[in-house]
Amino acid sequence: MTPEENILQTAVELFFKYGIKSVTMDDIAKQLSMSKKTIYNYYSNKNEIVLALTSAHFKNNICECEMLAKNSKDAVFEMVGMMHQISVAFAQMNPTVVYDLQKYHPEAWQLFKNFKEKNISKLMEDNLKKGIEQGLYRNEINIKVLVRLRLEEVEMASTPSIYDPNKFDLKEVQLELLNHFLHGITTIKGHKLITRYKKMMIENAI
Repeated sequence: MTPEENILQTAVELFFKYGIKSVTMDDIAKQLSMSKKTIYNYYSNKNEIVLALTSAHFKNNICECEMLAKNSKDAVFEMVGMMHQISVAFAQMNPTVVYDLQKYHPEAWQLFKNFKEKNISKLMEDNLKKGIEQGLYRNEINIKVLVRLRLEEVEMASTPSIYDPNKFDLKEVQLELLNHFLHGITTIKGHKLITRYKKMMIENAI
């Protein structure tokens, strides 16, 4: 592992445990048993570390989503797989991370918005087309409208003025919105698969 990778790995562990705002460069240096001066040779401030981590996270997320789409037996399986990915990701994360990113690191938050508009929209559009072709989604749905709805749901779940983090669990909000979306577009055939696939993934996780 290179020094840059070591710094990022340590930083993400601290961010996920304590949130981004509460972790300082001193905390990262102490955890690494490294001087801040050495860290500054690679990253001039915490914001640069956050940007590097955010960029790496979304690149990895794109690969995971594309792999899920490629290997899924059908469109519903892919959507349920996305729900499972959300569960795993948020189970390891301090709920304040998303809010800290949005409030204190606007450049990194913009990366999220770009990822949403470019990558999530493409994945969702492909999934909806596939589901209609497979008879699992209602053929009268308006794909463009529903892709936009889903994109707004993803961001809405991370908006404190709508879902106060002191009152709502971010993971539960994301899962509930996606679950509601999926049930709203499926045919009877597709609806039956939702429960089956959820049970399958829970059993495999165990």
